[in-house]
Amino acid sequence: MFNHYRTLGLVLKKEERGEADQLFTIYTKDFGKLEILGRAIRKITSKLRASTDIFYLSEIEFIQGKAYKTLTDAILIDKFGILRKSLRRFKIAQSIAEILNNLIKGQEKDEEIWQLLMEAFNKLNARYKEKDTVYKVYYYFFWNFLFLLGYRPEIYNCVSCQKRLVPEKLYFTSEEGGVVCYKCSKGIKTKKEISPEVIKILRIILKKDWMLLEKIKIEQKFQKILNIISKDYLSFVLSENK
Repeated sequence: MFNHYRTLGLVLKKEERGEADQLFTIYTKDFGKLEILGRAIRKITSKLRASTDIFYLSEIEFIQGKAYKTLTDAILIDKFGILRKSLRRFKIAQSIAEILNNLIKGQEKDEEIWQLLMEAFNKLNARYKEKDTVYKVYYYFFWNFLFLLGYRPEIYNCVSCQKRLVPEKLYFTSEEGGVVCYKCSKGIKTKKEISPEVIKILRIILKKDWMLLEKIKIEQKFQKILNIISKDYLSFVLSENK
């Protein structure tokens, strides 16, 4: 006799298996990241396919088999309709899902990650000007997610000399885990220049002050720096998790 488990879950990824099956990667409220097999779900007659598309939030039921967990029921809660109509928003959702999938290896419940994921998807599904706001959702999720995983960068004091940072020529070093002052940066090869303005943006993000982040206009040159720093830090964290 199998035990049946129910929980809320967001579909992050799906892969075809055999002639009609699909293997879903789902981040759930009560169990963390799961891989669940949907048997014969690609058939037109399947009752589960309407509730298990990519980035659907559903209440799911599954059983634990010998090889896989198997999906037995799915009730659609939210398909994030606004998100799905925008290629820009959909791509950001894909980036969020990929980062979460790559950095969370096993099954472990984490309420804070679940809440952050739901917050990010609800923001991607909100009504506002895409060009001015949507890209901020990615960085909001990215930096707060890494913080929850234990990779919070030092953005108040120099990671080398520990002195309070002052508005001067500053650098970000992923290997050292944060910002270094100009004097300490001379002995560090792998570093990226970071402006005081971008440091302020990171502080707002890591305070989870979305209301302020949404309001401020980030100049394109600072967007570029934020993008460079984020990519470099992600590469470092991924290398640490191999």
